[in-house]
Amino acid sequence: MLQTLNPDPILLPVLALVLWTLFMQAWMILTRIPAMNKAKINPQAAQRTANLPGKIPDQIQWKADNYNHLMEHPTIFYATALVVAVAGIGSGLNLILAWAYVGIRLAHSLVQVTFNRVMVRFGLFVISSIVLLVLVVNSAIQLI
Repeated sequence: MLQTLNPDPILLPVLALVLWTLFMQAWMILTRIPAMNKAKINPQAAQRTANLPGKIPDQIQWKADNYNHLMEHPTIFYATALVVAVAGIGSGLNLILAWAYVGIRLAHSLVQVTFNRVMVRFGLFVISSIVLLVLVVNSAIQLI
């Protein structure tokens, strides 16, 4: 007998953030390589991204910085969402919080890669952190 998959709905915002991260990776590559070529930077000189500021335009570096940010804070979200999905509690408030987190992270990305105002980014970071904290606490309460 075939078993029907019933994936937890919280996996959709997880996949949305993964797709956004891959989009940002592509955007970074598509802008960084031409900028490095234009600046005549040998790829070996870029083995540490700390070597690139001042050699390529800031607007190009912002995309790499954002990609790095998408590899940091969202890891807590991914771990939480996977626990929530395995526990089968990824609907209702948890799902709303997950989508809110993803939306705020997308806004953070767009701010960083366009006009890059630190205080706007910081505000979005704080809000996303609070949303993530509420998701973690709400999930923990449901699991206890």
